[in-house]
Amino acid sequence: MRLLKIMYLVVGTVLLGFVAIQTDLTQVLAMAVQIGFWGFLGILLLYLAAFAIDAFTFHMALVETPLTTNWFWRIFNIRLVGEMFNAILPAGGMGGEPVKAFILKRRYGIGLKAGTASLVLGKTVNMIALVLFLAIGFAFMLDSDKLPVFYKLIGGMGLGVFALSILAFFIIQRGRLTSRFSARIAKHPVGLRIAHRIDQILEFDDMLVRFYTQHKTRFVSAIALAFVNWLLGILEVWGISWLLGHPVSLIDAWIIEAAIQLVRTAIFIMPASLGVQEGTFLLFYAAITGSAELGLAVALVRRGRELIWLAWGGLVGLAYLWWPRPHTTQVSAIPEPDVE
Repeated sequence: MRLLKIMYLVVGTVLLGFVAIQTDLTQVLAMAVQIGFWGFLGILLLYLAAFAIDAFTFHMALVETPLTTNWFWRIFNIRLVGEMFNAILPAGGMGGEPVKAFILKRRYGIGLKAGTASLVLGKTVNMIALVLFLAIGFAFMLDSDKLPVFYKLIGGMGLGVFALSILAFFIIQRGRLTSRFSARIAKHPVGLRIAHRIDQILEFDDMLVRFYTQHKTRFVSAIALAFVNWLLGILEVWGISWLLGHPVSLIDAWIIEAAIQLVRTAIFIMPASLGVQEGTFLLFYAAITGSAELGLAVALVRRGRELIWLAWGGLVGLAYLWWPRPHTTQVSAIPEPDVE
């Protein structure tokens, strides 16, 4: 694992270096500093709003907890720590998920199956919303006369593969396909030896299906909130460009953000999308505005924001280690299912 991390770090650094030599770094830095303290603070506050929405989306998927302010801030902090690990570990953005489940169990007494189910549900909700977001962005991309046909072709292929993957992921959950496969195994001699594991799989599948069937209001509301979260990414791109003195239209900002998220999803194994994210900013800003330097300057500002968030997540993680607390304030109520 250590060798794998080093390898990905080296690859990302090389990619970042390659991107850097394509531009005038002096001009890039001169552009980036134009954002100023208050401008950067505004970008941080915008991302704070987006992160809060993301945390609440996860909160809605964790049906074992009531929708109270106290629980929201607990989940907000748990996601800070988890997303820090997601960013730095070469695990396809999943390295922090076990950490989140562990904190939920160790600190707040929520079982691993329930915590893991909520993570799967939260990820599914976010990805469904992302498919909708990318589809609209691709429609704008097709209508744009600024982008090469090659960009549109690659974008369409990537969107198609991603959408089919998420559809399959949802069908597996909603159709209890894992449980059905486990039931078949249970009929064979080998199934008798792992019966307890099969029972756990069936219970886990039940948790997922109950959310989709008995908490439909939460499910739909969570998708809507996740979509709003992706929309705030457009405002971030638009806002940074405006603050750097080179505004782009909201439609162009949507195209750029959609491209960034699609590439980040495709190159999911790269920690923090190092080098890949910067290259995508460079290419799309060069095509849309004619300035590759502007693209790299926007990427630099966003990296600054990400570093602040990683540092915050690290501090919260250290707090969990230094001040361990038994889960004396567990779930006080389990919400009733939504009325159909």
